[in-house]
Amino acid sequence: MVHPAEISGRAEKTIADHVLDYMMQGKQNELVPRETWDTDLHYAGTKTVPICWQFWHTYRIEDIVSNILMENGQQIFNEEWQKKIGSTITDTGNALEPDEVIAWGQGINVEELRKYMIAVGKNTRRILAALTLEQIKSMVPEEWVMRILEEGGVTTDFRSVWLLVFWGRLTIGGMILTPMTSHHMMHLPTSFEHILNQSR
Repeated sequence: MVHPAEISGRAEKTIADHVLDYMMQGKQNELVPRETWDTDLHYAGTKTVPICWQFWHTYRIEDIVSNILMENGQQIFNEEWQKKIGSTITDTGNALEPDEVIAWGQGINVEELRKYMIAVGKNTRRILAALTLEQIKSMVPEEWVMRILEEGGVTTDFRSVWLLVFWGRLTIGGMILTPMTSHHMMHLPTSFEHILNQSR
């Protein structure tokens, strides 16, 4: 329910689909609260973000964690995707200030962002299907974690680089429960509630 139905093959729309459909109607830059609780917001540059940032942020993290930390493979995201999406950043966007995140959102091609999301989600399903129980219970090598910084998934800003510490102490099973699922539920509800308020 926290990913578009196109990823899982569900017949009915998911929560993510409703938010995605709304964004695709030219609403990408409507501002919403960043998260549903304040756990990590003291590490944030801004507490209010465009709706398109919510999808960028969650799927960049899913791309980074699933491909680099779960598989030690290559991210879906590359220079070609960056150009098509129109993003001025390669990282998760954690440290953007309010004016920066607004300017960033104005340059985003949401159709290409949607395609990127679907590609990431389908690839994550492939990775998850191949995991063994032993892998799920294991931690990842430190050098895999540091690849994220080397490849531009996070920046050296403390509001971004702390993610390496967080991800580095998780088992792969913990990554499934956090970046893959509950992380989406930190961000989707604020956009969904915004949509409901707009329809009242």
